[in-house]
Amino acid sequence: MNVCFLMYPWEEIAPETDSTLAIIHECVKRGHRVAIATPANLTIRDSVAYAFSKMIRKMDNVPAQQRSFYKRAELKEKMLPLAGFDVLMMRANPPLDPIALNFLDSVKDDVFIVNDIEGLREANNKLYTACFDDPDNTIIPRTHVSKNKEYLKSVIKENPREKMIMKPLNGYGGSGVIMVEKSAMGNVNSLLDFYIDNKDGTTNYIILQDYIDGAEKGDSRILLLNGKPIGAVRRVPGGDDHRSNISAGGTFEKHTLTPEEKLLCKKIGPKLVKDGLYFVGIDVINGMLVEVNVMSPGGIIQINKASKTKIQQKIVDYFEEETSIRVQALDRTTKLKSKLINE
Repeated sequence: MNVCFLMYPWEEIAPETDSTLAIIHECVKRGHRVAIATPANLTIRDSVAYAFSKMIRKMDNVPAQQRSFYKRAELKEKMLPLAGFDVLMMRANPPLDPIALNFLDSVKDDVFIVNDIEGLREANNKLYTACFDDPDNTIIPRTHVSKNKEYLKSVIKENPREKMIMKPLNGYGGSGVIMVEKSAMGNVNSLLDFYIDNKDGTTNYIILQDYIDGAEKGDSRILLLNGKPIGAVRRVPGGDDHRSNISAGGTFEKHTLTPEEKLLCKKIGPKLVKDGLYFVGIDVINGMLVEVNVMSPGGIIQINKASKTKIQQKIVDYFEEETSIRVQALDRTTKLKSKLINE
C-alpha cells in the first residue's frame, strides 16, 4: 500500500506526542510505502497533480518506540504523482488551504482521500456543527456566529446565563478560546475589536456559544473512525486556565464513553460518513457537542497511554480494508469489460 500524508513539515513533529507520526509509524511497521508532503509542495506537471514529497526509506528493523523511529527515519525527496497513491491522508493544521483541495480534485476518483475533499470544504471550520439537526439544542449548545459587534454584544447581554464562550471561527488547539461574563461587559468592546478587526482592513467571524455547566471540569476528546467511536480521553484544564486542550496546558486521564456520549456518536456518525469525514475528533462536554475536528484531530497518544490501546492500528486496518475493496472492485470491472470486448 502506498500512503501519502499531506501534513505540516516533518521537522515540526513532536515525536513523543504527535498523532500523525503514530499513524506513519504503524504504516512503516507493516511494510507500506510512506511519503509526506505539505500543501505548499503540491504542483502540476503536464496537467497531472504531483507533490514534492519525502519518502521514508525502507528500514530493515523498524524501532518499536515512536521517538526512536522518528530519529532513525531517513527521508529521500521525490516528485511523485498523487494518483499513484492508494491512500492520501489530510493532516495539515487549520486553517484549510482551499487551493490545496483544488490540486486534489483531479485525483479524488483515483485515491482514497481521508478526509474527503468535499467533506473538508464543508466541515473545516466550526460552523459545521450547525449542519446537525438539533432544533431543541439537546446535543449542541446554542451558538451564534457573526462579525457584527453590536449584535454580538446584544447576544451576551440578553443571554439568560452569566457566562458565554467566545472563540475565532478558524482557531484550533484551544487558541483564542476565552470566557466572557455579563459582569465584565466593559471589556467586551475591546475584545471584539481585537478578534474581529485585522490591520489590513479585513474582518473575522466570531463564535459565541452557551457556557455548558461542568465545563470547568474539562471535556472529552472522542475519535471516530468511519462514523464509530474508537477511543476517548478525558481532558482536564490546567490550574489557571479554563481550556482543557493538551496544547493549552491541560492534562488527560482515562475515559469511558457515557450513555449520552454514545448516543451523540450514534446521532452524528451517519452524517460524518455521508460527508466523507472518516477520521474525526469531537470535543464533548456533558454530552454536548462543542467542536468537530476534521483537519488533523489529535489525541491518539493520550488515548493510547490512558487506555493501554493502539488507536493507530485501527486506522491503518481501515486503510487496508478500503484499499482492498477498491482493488477488488477495479479487478471485477476490468474483467467484466474484458468479457464484453471478447464477446
